[in-house]
Amino acid sequence: MGLFDIFKGDKVHNKQGMNPHFAFVTSLLYMMGADGEYDNEEIGQLLSVIGGKKKGSTVYVGGNNNDLMDQVIKYVNRNSVDQFLLEAAPALTDAQKMCILVNIIDSSLSDGEAEIQEQQLFAKFLKAFGISEERFKPFFEVIVFKNDRSVFLNPNHAKNQTGYKVNLSK
Repeated sequence: MGLFDIFKGDKVHNKQGMNPHFAFVTSLLYMMGADGEYDNEEIGQLLSVIGGKKKGSTVYVGGNNNDLMDQVIKYVNRNSVDQFLLEAAPALTDAQKMCILVNIIDSSLSDGEAEIQEQQLFAKFLKAFGISEERFKPFFEVIVFKNDRSVFLNPNHAKNQTGYKVNLSK
C-alpha cells in the first residue's frame, strides 16, 4: 500500500456506520450547498480535496472517487445535516474533526466571504464536534489570512506596513 492510497475509493457509509472519509466529503458538500448554490470556487475546493477537474459545467471526479461522490450525493439528498452530524461526530477522531472544520471553513471562504447560512452551518459543526470557537480561532485566522489576497493587490494594506508581523492569537 502506497502512502497516498488512503484517498483512493474508500468504502464509505457501510453497515459498521459512518466512514471518516465519507464524513469528510459529505461535510464539504453540506457546506457547499449551505447558501443554496454551488459556486465554482467551492467546486474547485472539493475537487482539490478528493481529486478531479471541471470542464465547463461538467465535474469529473478523480480516481475511484466517483462511487464515493455518488453515495455522498445520495446521502445528502436523503438526510438533514443534523442527522449527518449525529452519525458523524461519534465516528470521528479529534484530528478528523479538526481537519473537516478547517476544510469546510476554507470552502466557505473560497468565494471571498462566508454567507450567513455557511456561518450558521459552521457553528452547528463546531457544536456537534465539541470544538469551541476559542480553540478553533487560530485555525480560522490562518484560513482567513490564506484567502486574503488583498495583501498582493494593495501596497497600503495594513499587513504590508513596515514592521508588521503576522502572528496567531494566543
